[in-house]
Amino acid sequence: MSGSKSRRNYVAPYVRDTPRSGIREFFEIVSSRKDVISLSIGEPDFVTPWHIREAAIFALDHGATSYTANLGTPDLRQAVSDYVRKSYGVKYSPESEILITVGVSEAFDLAIRAVVEPGFDVMYHEPCYVSYPSVIAFSHGRPVCVETKRENDFRLTREMLEKKITNKTRVLILNFPTNPTGAIMPRKDMQEIAKLAVKHDLVVIADDIYAELTYDEKPASIARMPGMRERTILLNGFSKSWAMTGFRVGFACSPPELTEAMMKIHQYTMLCAPILSQKAGVEAIRNGMPDIADMRNEYRERRNFIHAALNEMGLPCHMPRGAFYAFPYIGDYGLTSKEFSFRLLNEEKVACVPGSAFGASGEGYLRCSYATDIEEIKEAMKRIGAFVQRLRKR
Repeated sequence: MSGSKSRRNYVAPYVRDTPRSGIREFFEIVSSRKDVISLSIGEPDFVTPWHIREAAIFALDHGATSYTANLGTPDLRQAVSDYVRKSYGVKYSPESEILITVGVSEAFDLAIRAVVEPGFDVMYHEPCYVSYPSVIAFSHGRPVCVETKRENDFRLTREMLEKKITNKTRVLILNFPTNPTGAIMPRKDMQEIAKLAVKHDLVVIADDIYAELTYDEKPASIARMPGMRERTILLNGFSKSWAMTGFRVGFACSPPELTEAMMKIHQYTMLCAPILSQKAGVEAIRNGMPDIADMRNEYRERRNFIHAALNEMGLPCHMPRGAFYAFPYIGDYGLTSKEFSFRLLNEEKVACVPGSAFGASGEGYLRCSYATDIEEIKEAMKRIGAFVQRLRKR
């Protein structure tokens, strides 16, 4: 049209240039397909235990429909304090050191925004959960990834971190057990990394959402290491351990000044976590530990099966020690992880997430969630095996 002007792009460049989540992008494609066995989404296939759902129903029936305090309900903060003390041996005051959030995703965002200034380097290990580099960038920090490798069971060591530290490094993110690799952090490595954090005066954000889903040892927290409590933001929640993904409730534990900083952001954005979810969270912590044990035992059986099946069909896979993901290597078949995933979906109707969704170092891998029924997993392994056999013959 004569005289018209082209409209400028109103989206901030740092948002415009951020790619969509590789997990969600793939999930949207899968959700439009029929008869697909999905090993793609990191969500427990268990329904939230009845007594936890009943607590939410009871609360609703008795008129719990209001806002709560910004920090969360006193009873949930006390329950979280008791849980962390018993499970990790670290004490946090429910009055000033615990914040209830809308899932651990919000807790992570709050932690980053509370401590990162423009130009700060934030280190994290990769392959990693898809949110980490983007949330760092949204806070105008500089994401610095440290690549972990299958040959070393995706371990993160002090030496690896030392090579990436600069005078601008302020924050270290740890996620063990890890999504997507299922790797854990041995206590010796944790002790050395704690010494590194103290030496370089780093804030450590410990995303422990899978801490209860470890199969060979009890969960440990870096916050318990010497000199670490005052510099650690401990994140956890209810989604994975208690199969409460839809409740959207998590928590952050940290010293008062860090909790106050996160609360300010939370106060002006989310205000508070849903009251019904908080009521359910109290029941989960107080009476739901046996539920975790039952689900963990089921995951362990599935893990053992999927690990053996993948290796037997020629997809090398290390033994996941935590979470509920297998991360097999598919790089010997001449396909990118995205090509492999889409062909597997189209030819065999099995959905797995391309490893590239978890960062550049995830290329050549496939994330297979075993948070699904064992019979579905068995059928998926048959189909993947048939697919791999065809690739070998070409």
